[in-house]
Amino acid sequence: MRSIWNGAISFGLVSIPIKLVNATENHSISFRQIHLADGGRIRYRKVCELDEEEVSGGEIGKAYEDADGTMIPITDEDLAQLPLPTAKTIEIVAFVPADRIDPLQMDAAYYLSANGVPAAKPYTLLREALRRSNRVAVAKYALRGRERLGMLRVVDDVIAMHGLLWPDEIRAPQDAAPDGDITVRDAELDLADALMDTLGEVDMDSLHDDYREAVEELVAAKAAGETVLPAEPEDTGDGKVIDLIAALENSVRAARKSRNVEGAGDGDSGMADVHPLKKTSSKTSGKTAQTTTGTAKKTTHRTPTGKTVTRSGSSTAKKSAPKSTGAKKSTSTAKKSAGSAGSRTTAKKSATKTATKTATKKRTSSSSGGTTAKKTAPSRKRTSA
Repeated sequence: MRSIWNGAISFGLVSIPIKLVNATENHSISFRQIHLADGGRIRYRKVCELDEEEVSGGEIGKAYEDADGTMIPITDEDLAQLPLPTAKTIEIVAFVPADRIDPLQMDAAYYLSANGVPAAKPYTLLREALRRSNRVAVAKYALRGRERLGMLRVVDDVIAMHGLLWPDEIRAPQDAAPDGDITVRDAELDLADALMDTLGEVDMDSLHDDYREAVEELVAAKAAGETVLPAEPEDTGDGKVIDLIAALENSVRAARKSRNVEGAGDGDSGMADVHPLKKTSSKTSGKTAQTTTGTAKKTTHRTPTGKTVTRSGSSTAKKSAPKSTGAKKSTSTAKKSAGSAGSRTTAKKSATKTATKTATKKRTSSSSGGTTAKKTAPSRKRTSA
């Protein structure tokens, strides 16, 4: 990087030779002014108001314009004779905590590079002292013809300097605050907190200039002779807030949808209030665990609109209780059927025994009847004889 200033850091009686380089660069796309009729370039020329002749850079000096319009010439020699101790020195005047510096004062940023091998040791000493103390150095320096205020801090392994505005250059914000006594409700603050939590943090390195990329694409398309279609304007609401609560709720929904947080993709586009999820007590969860089987797990999903949907991981768990009741019924039925089957078997056995006894009696009676008949036959014969 090209240095823009050479000097030294004055750290007490220690002098550290350094080079000043820009820490930032401008990526804005610049345009030229042209004549619309023929596309010719429009240039600015420096012309003297008295003789109306164009003047070259070597013929131009500086002057201070008095209140009455009088020009008071000031030469570089006049400025060089001024007692400016910081002309080539960054003079450290104090070490303060970083939060003592108002961000409103911060201006341009520079890197301080050690100028030469002898500057490496004192440069490292100052860097490590700043790092260990968690403080920043306040310094004065001169750049581009004026004395300035700066803040030195450590960035990685480099000492960086931020140009600061003088305290009297910061305007008081007395007329910028809203007029009147405005009260903010707790519900509005809760929604604002929910929106901040949803937006969360961001990796600063991932941020980029979308407008510059769009301009580059526009220039490339026009250079290729392509037709550029106008982009659809986003609905910003024209800055009019009709219902603050509704605007905050819609903002939370939009942030959740864009960030693809939990519940996004359920397709629930209905309106819902944003409320924190209620925690389930351990007793209730214990009862639920006893009712359902161990394989049943309940999962809670949160939709982009803020609704919560609870789904059971297993539908068979709820039906297991009726099935077990049915099993008990079938078991009792089996026992009853087994009992009836046993009684039937006993009845058959008793019937068989009864039939056997009856048959035996019949046989006995028949045998006795035959003997009687045989006995009575001769007596009949005798009687007939």
